[in-house]
Amino acid sequence: MNTPATLLLSPPERCVIVINQQLSTGHAANAAAVLALTLGQRHPVLVGAPLIDADKRQHPGLIPIGISVLVANSEQLTHLHQHLLNDDEMDGIIFPVEGQQTTDYAAFREAVSVVATGDLQLLGIALAGNKKVVRKLTGKLGLLGA
Repeated sequence: MNTPATLLLSPPERCVIVINQQLSTGHAANAAAVLALTLGQRHPVLVGAPLIDADKRQHPGLIPIGISVLVANSEQLTHLHQHLLNDDEMDGIIFPVEGQQTTDYAAFREAVSVVATGDLQLLGIALAGNKKVVRKLTGKLGLLGA
């Protein structure tokens, strides 16, 4: 998978998180939060300038370009993952099913280490990159909860 340093010379124009449609609300929220946190870490430019309220209190900045949370079935998630592996115009983060099977990160890493890339079952995927590329891949997916 690509890394931001070698991938995007300019900030991502579009970000989406795609969640497995079979997840319960709580598990979907967890998957979206995990992916968003990692996306922000990989692309610090996605964190906007601080917000300042009328009392002049400063609050941490939010993502200035927005981030859609979409749903897909397992086959669609696998397709997105395969596309991501072969695309230098986009960065992505996957969240395999093993991530919600334990609270022990070492056990999570160990469980993933025995699964071939093509066999990973995904709870979600985050994509960041060129607006046209990301839209082409995700434009027909529905919004989570819609």
